[in-house]
Amino acid sequence: MDTAPHPVERRLLHVAGIDRLRDMIIQGELAPGMKLNERVLAEHLGISRTPLREAIKFLASEGLVELQPNRGAFVALIDAPRVREVFLVLGALEALAGELVCAQATDAQVAEIRALHYAMVLHQVRGDLAAYFRCNQDIHARLVEFTGNATLVQSWRALNAKVQRVRYMANLSGERWRQAVREHETMLDALGARDGARLGSILRDHLAHKLVMVLDALDAQQVKPEAG
Repeated sequence: MDTAPHPVERRLLHVAGIDRLRDMIIQGELAPGMKLNERVLAEHLGISRTPLREAIKFLASEGLVELQPNRGAFVALIDAPRVREVFLVLGALEALAGELVCAQATDAQVAEIRALHYAMVLHQVRGDLAAYFRCNQDIHARLVEFTGNATLVQSWRALNAKVQRVRYMANLSGERWRQAVREHETMLDALGARDGARLGSILRDHLAHKLVMVLDALDAQQVKPEAG
């Protein structure tokens, strides 16, 4: 009897492996510079090494993992100058998205973003940073996707994938977390008023504030690669 996973099952394992491994890196469970032990990770994630290797390769394309010849895979180090460059461009893209989405989004899409905001605030009140961050990223993604501009969506996704770790880090401070929620409330007000210029400005400033917190966090951590 053939017990090999069907193509759909293999695809699901591949996607699940990507999502779970990405979360472990973003949330700091796997620290920058750490070598990825396939045996340990496969056992921890409950998947075989084949989908795990596929997940590692995919995350390498996002910049979260570094593949070193004859050495293996490592959690990529965080390069502050590169982070600054990405945030600068990402801020411009989100500002553009803010202008466009106010003109393009349907009332139902605005209501969807509003519902995500309320769910995000509930997670913040409960102190659930991981769940908060997922809602937070969903809101930013919807703001971009609801512009209907495929080029903007593709560019934003590629860049945002490279800085999800540090966007998560920016909320590790309680005050910064509360400030982020307040900024999201102003975003929601601007979106509801269909004020594209205001929403674009808020989103650009939001990314600039987040960058400051990220760079401060990186300075405090002084992240170094794992020995060996």
